[in-house]
Amino acid sequence: MEEQNKYIRFDWAMKRLLRDKANFSVLEGLLTTLLNEKITINKLLESESNQEDEYDKQNRVDLLAENDKGELFIIEVQNNTEYAYFQRMLFGTSKLITEYINRGQGYDHIRKIYSVNIVYFNLGNGTDVVYHGKTEFRGIHNGELLNLTPFQRQKFNVTAVSNLYPEYYILKVNDFNKWSKVPLEQWIYFLNTGDIPSDATAPGLKEAREKLRLERMSKAELNAYYRHLDNVVILRDNIVTARGEGRLEGRLEGRLEGRAEGRAEGINIGAKKTKAGIAKQMKMDGMPMEIIMKYTGFTQDEIEKL
Repeated sequence: MEEQNKYIRFDWAMKRLLRDKANFSVLEGLLTTLLNEKITINKLLESESNQEDEYDKQNRVDLLAENDKGELFIIEVQNNTEYAYFQRMLFGTSKLITEYINRGQGYDHIRKIYSVNIVYFNLGNGTDVVYHGKTEFRGIHNGELLNLTPFQRQKFNVTAVSNLYPEYYILKVNDFNKWSKVPLEQWIYFLNTGDIPSDATAPGLKEAREKLRLERMSKAELNAYYRHLDNVVILRDNIVTARGEGRLEGRLEGRLEGRAEGRAEGINIGAKKTKAGIAKQMKMDGMPMEIIMKYTGFTQDEIEKL
């Protein structure tokens, strides 16, 4: 295998390099491998919905792409643990549906949305590294799958009801470090390790090897990139530490007030302490406020008080 750490991490590349149309082939390769069909990206879109009031949440995604069929692709990378991440995925697709249909248009204009989520933490309880979710309707008496009529299939140009609904992909990449001949596993390996061995065959990885080389970055870009890597390492280490401290404090509290309640309390205390340390370090490193808020979950006021 080639020397590791020669290539730019995918989450950094998404924010900087992959937004260039000349580099769309890398994203197309990932989506083609994941969906098992050829995906051609026409353009990237902005998604930041207007707030109806001060309590309304905005729909901000890491990257939003449109293919040649008008389908939308949300691609998100999440390094920090987020217990409500499943609901966040739902919110993202729901907000996007309403954002990309005009008032007065019929429901047949609703766009097909794919939500691709690359997570570097243990989301949910499962042992696989890639999960796929879609909507189907089955009879509660006979288990029969509800299908489209011939007219609906012709009208919408799809074969199943699930094709009309958002689909979700979760890539749990944090613990996958074994090289494989399977294209999707090659992508998972790259997303976790940042390494692209010379025998990579998955669509997009050849282009990534060429376009995501560290040597293509300026000195200023490299400095910012290495600060980002340091913060990611600190974030991961502190998450592990928070789990350990939380379990310990949870056990101590559990002896006095109940094992389950104490464990949860300890985890929350440990996580809050470590997140404050991470936010303070990122602030000292001059990281943008929006990035600090994204990776720590703190508000701007809380960060400014650190």
